[in-house]
This record gives sequence, C-alpha cells and structure tokens, in this order.
Amino acid sequence: MPRRISLILVLPLLLAACSRSPVSGGYRIYVTNERSGDLSIIDAATYQVVATVPLGKRPRGIHASPDRQTIYVALSGSPFAPPGVDESKLPPPDKTADAIGVFDVRENKIVRLITAGSDPEEFDLSKDGTLLYCSNEDVGLTSIVDVATGKVVASIPVGPEPEGVTVSPDGKLVFVTSEEGGTIAIIDTDARKAIKTLPVGNRPRHVAFFPDGSKAYVTRENDGVISLIDTVRHQPIQTIELGPAGEIKPMKVILSPDATKAYVSGGRGKRVFVIDTSNNEVTGSFEVGERPWGLALSPDGKTLYTANGPSNDVSVVDLKSQTVIKKIKVGNSPWGVLTLTP
Repeated sequence: MPRRISLILVLPLLLAACSRSPVSGGYRIYVTNERSGDLSIIDAATYQVVATVPLGKRPRGIHASPDRQTIYVALSGSPFAPPGVDESKLPPPDKTADAIGVFDVRENKIVRLITAGSDPEEFDLSKDGTLLYCSNEDVGLTSIVDVATGKVVASIPVGPEPEGVTVSPDGKLVFVTSEEGGTIAIIDTDARKAIKTLPVGNRPRHVAFFPDGSKAYVTRENDGVISLIDTVRHQPIQTIELGPAGEIKPMKVILSPDATKAYVSGGRGKRVFVIDTSNNEVTGSFEVGERPWGLALSPDGKTLYTANGPSNDVSVVDLKSQTVIKKIKVGNSPWGVLTLTP
C-alpha cells in the first residue's frame, strides 16, 4: 500500500517535469516585426505563436550570442522610408529609440538596451561575442560596440545606406554592404578600419560567407542577381542570374548546414531561389509569399522559414518537396527570422 501511494504522489511530479522540458521539436522560431515593434516566438513543433514580446521601435536585424542564451535585435527610431519616398516630408527621427535590444532567452524579455550609433539596421557579432558591428543606415557608418560596457568604441565610414553586416568565419574581416553606393566595405577587425571598398552592383543587401571563408555570396536587389566574391583577393568572380531586374529583388542569402546549397529570398518576386554551391547554378525556385525578406533554416536544414512583410506571416517550407506547408500569422511587417534551441 505505501508503494502505491508513493507512485500516486510521484506521477504528477513526473508529468509536471515533462511539461517543463524543452519545446518539442527542439527549437523555437523568433521573428522581428518591424511595424508592430515586437517579437513573435513560435513553437517549431506546433507552428503556434507561443508569445509576443514588445521590443521597441522598428526591430529588424536579429542574431544570437555564441552561447545561444541571448538574442540581440536592432531597434531604430527613424521613420519608415521606402525607396523613392520624399524624405523631406517624413517626421523627424526619434534618436532615443536607436539601440540594440538585449533579449534574454530564459527570461523571455528585453533586459537591456545598448547604444549602437544612429539608426542601426543590421549587425553581426565578433566570434567571441564581445563586440557588435552595426550598420548605421542614416549616417553611412559602421559602429563597433563593446557589449559589456555598452559603448561605441569605433565608428567607421562604409558608404551611404549601409545594411548587411557579416563577420568572416575567422573573425578577421567584416563585410558591410552600401545600398546607395553599390559597394562592400571590408573592415579589418584588428585595425578597426576599412581596408578596401569593393564595387559590386546595384543595391547590395546581404553577404553570406562559405564556411572556409574563401568565398562569399552578396545579393544585389536592383540587379536581380547575386555575386560570388573571392574574399581572399577581394574581388567579384561570378554573377548568378536569378530573374529580371525589378521583378526579382534578391534580399537575403543563407547557406545550408553542409554548405552544399544556398537559399536566396526574392523580395517582391515572391520566390526563394536554390543555388548549387559546387557550380553556382540555380537548381530551382519556389513561391513562398508576399515579399519574402528574412530567412532561417531549421537546425537539421530540412525546413526553411521566410518572413513575408506585407502579409504579416511566416512561411514554413519543406525543402525536400520545395513546398509551403504552413503560413503562420505573426506581427505587423515581419523582417528578420532566427531559429534557436532553448
């Protein structure tokens, strides 16, 4: 009889412990919503939004710390300014809102704001996670920020309208795209200065390095192409056509976990393109939704997530069949996507 009683008492405790175990499916999907100023958190097993967390004004770029316990988000008080807008008619920027938000994964909230220069849009982290490299869109600079002190330790001119920021695999270089200048500024992380400005084409957006650091892809939004860059000699070596300029607007490029494939979001072209990295040929494309921008892969590389700004949703793509298996409603104007194991 005592044994039966003990089992009855222990069983609820075991069930409660199971309910507190990591999210089934092993990871969550974090989405920055630019217009609603919040973060949608999605359970990857159920594809349900399990939390919506306020962040601040215009959250866009999103990246995790090396230990995966912290998420950093770029926040900006600058008004929305789509290409071609008359900026003289825009309201003044709220510079007090410019920051990098520090989101604690366990506490599920913003715990700190870090000064990161004017109008931060995108950024990347040093390999040890102690520094942030942030593009300051409205002033043509990249700020280097000490995470511990929250102070800007250097500001480097990189060309007008900087956006994409990517640290090389060895941590020695940072590539920063200049949308208006059509260039990539190459920053030496030791010297903390730009050592070269590389012309690449119209409105470069994002850079993705190959794992060995010898090459990188860069998206060129207004040319409908991506460029392959020799990152040792610092020069373009190939142009990969995706579609008609103006119809296909490449935004972000990411590599599969084994680096055999690259995936490129097509912006207003509504599609994602697949590239064989062994020969740099486009092997296919598939429609995912309205203006896909941010991209992220599941940890096993079998599922792709796209942030579709105008329709306020995230597409879930089964990469084996290259089909959208679900669309998840999130906040207003989703921009960036990150997958993370709790």
